[in-house]
Parts: sequence; C-alpha cells; structure tokens
Amino acid sequence: MSEPASISAGIAGRYATAVFELAKDAKGLTVLEGDVDALGAALEESADLRGLIASPVYSRDEQAKAVAALAAKMKLSPTLANTLGLMTSNRRLFVLPQLLAALRDMIAEEKGEVTAEVTAAAALTKVQADKLAASLKKTVGKTVKLNTTVDESLIGGLIVKVGSKMIDTSIRSKLASLQNAMKEVG
Repeated sequence: MSEPASISAGIAGRYATAVFELAKDAKGLTVLEGDVDALGAALEESADLRGLIASPVYSRDEQAKAVAALAAKMKLSPTLANTLGLMTSNRRLFVLPQLLAALRDMIAEEKGEVTAEVTAAAALTKVQADKLAASLKKTVGKTVKLNTTVDESLIGGLIVKVGSKMIDTSIRSKLASLQNAMKEVG
C-alpha cells in the first residue's frame, strides 16, 4: 500500500471505529448499515459529490453546508451526520470512500458475513446469485454477500474473490492458459 493510501486508510479507520462503536452501543447497526449503503450509492452515482469531497477548491464552510444538506436530505442517522460534519471541519472529507469501506467491513464482521467480489461475463440472475452465495457459504462457513460487477471481456464464466482466495473460471483465463501451453509445445 502506498503511503498516502495507508494514511487515508488510517484516518478513515479511526473515524469508522468511532462511528461503529457509537452505533453499536446505541443498538443502531441496522440503521448505520442502511446509511452506509445509501451514502455509498450516492458517492458512486454523483460526480458532484465526489468532486466536493476531493477538491480543495471548496471552502470548509461550503463543504459543511453541502454535507449538512446531504445528511438532512438522505435522513442519515445523527451519529453519521455528526461524523461527516466533524470530518468536514477537520478537512478529512476526502477519506469518505475508505470510511464507508471500513464501516462495511466492520458491520459484516459483526454480522458474521463476508463479502465476495464477483466479476461475471454477464449480469447474474437472482437465482444464479443465490446459488453462488449458497455454494460460497458452504465453502467459507459464513453468510456471503455478493458484490457483483460485469466484465464482458471474460467471454464467459466468473472470477470470485473471497478474502485472499480467488477462483477464476472465466473463458478468458482458460484461453490464456491454453495459449501458454501451445507456446511451450511449439
């Protein structure tokens, strides 16, 4: 991990631990999980929001007003809304993506879940996703939450990453290994 990335992860980790512990003490993990998902979706969809948190052009006051309006509009829990306000006043809003990732990990750990990163050649149907999650649950021993992306260059099959394990059943990787085998022969 590069130094700036590890610094950002460290900052985000401290905020995430504080938010998680406060929500856990208040028995508000379910609310926090909803807030994290909603804020993550907003961050993914809105280039303006990504610009607001990353750009030093915006003043502290402009960021504070925007974050307060966002928290009110999204009806975020007071714990998360106050944390975002604190991050804004400390000029730490740029670590928001890492904060959300850390909170997701903490919530999943608390619930006994693990997230599997799944890359498929085509979008998975609900039945396929459920079967994959059930199969992974048998292997991992925990409830598996799928984070699915589509990459048509795989041609077919899946790439599944759970923790440090990776399973690559894509046609692209099979063709690449076949191509390597043919180079060795000829």
